[in-house]
Amino acid sequence: MPRPDHPRVLCVANQKGGVGKTTTTVNLAVALALHGNRVLVVDLDPQGNASTGLNVPHHAGVPDVYDCLIDNVPLSEVAQPVEGIPNLWCVPATIDLAGAEIELVSVVARESRLARAIAAHPEQFDYVFIDCPPSLGLLTVNALCAAQEVLIPIQCEYYALEGLNQLINNINLVRQHLNPTLDVSTILLTMYDRRTRLADAVEQDVRNHFGTKVLNAVIPRNVRVSEAPSYGQSVMTYDPGSRGATSYFEAALEIAMRGVNTGGTA
Repeated sequence: MPRPDHPRVLCVANQKGGVGKTTTTVNLAVALALHGNRVLVVDLDPQGNASTGLNVPHHAGVPDVYDCLIDNVPLSEVAQPVEGIPNLWCVPATIDLAGAEIELVSVVARESRLARAIAAHPEQFDYVFIDCPPSLGLLTVNALCAAQEVLIPIQCEYYALEGLNQLINNINLVRQHLNPTLDVSTILLTMYDRRTRLADAVEQDVRNHFGTKVLNAVIPRNVRVSEAPSYGQSVMTYDPGSRGATSYFEAALEIAMRGVNTGGTA
């Protein structure tokens, strides 16, 4: 896959839970890393699911993203190489991160702590993926301040578009006050069930509303995608021939091509 001419920092956000944020983060990161890109995953969700999916230790006591946000520990000291995937690193999240929302409230420049940590990282990455928690609190605001692009996974369900306005409004607020370069660059449709009319209707709604921001690749409902994390793997390595893996590969390729075609922003 082509490498971008400058690092792309993507925040994977949607305050609705269970839409495939972590699954998308893990599989896109692995797909890009397996095809020649240097990728960093920052797990910003206290549940630590991205760390689990990449088989990176994140039990209590492991240096994690909390140390970067609260104690100014450099990212390079907490980033761990992902076993078996060259060019891929992960900054894990432990349960300590659950208290960070409250602790950040009184911290100076609380919204830009993550941005400063990423900017100070000496390694040059092609992609940085930030996996957000399912909320619009200070952790997600930190991710939006650190990113240039927002990737929104949207589940092909009836409630998919509910709450999306709230997310877009928050992104606009961050753009106005904290990060003027922020752009919703990519929408990815997940958990798509071709047998239902509803999935087709949601897809049409999203494509009509967001136009070319919506990737042509669509992620289907696929058992292999759900099984992979229980083995500490992405679906890309767990079952490379499955529909889930090929769909995520197509999505990663599309993101890579868009970055090259438009000088880094889609």
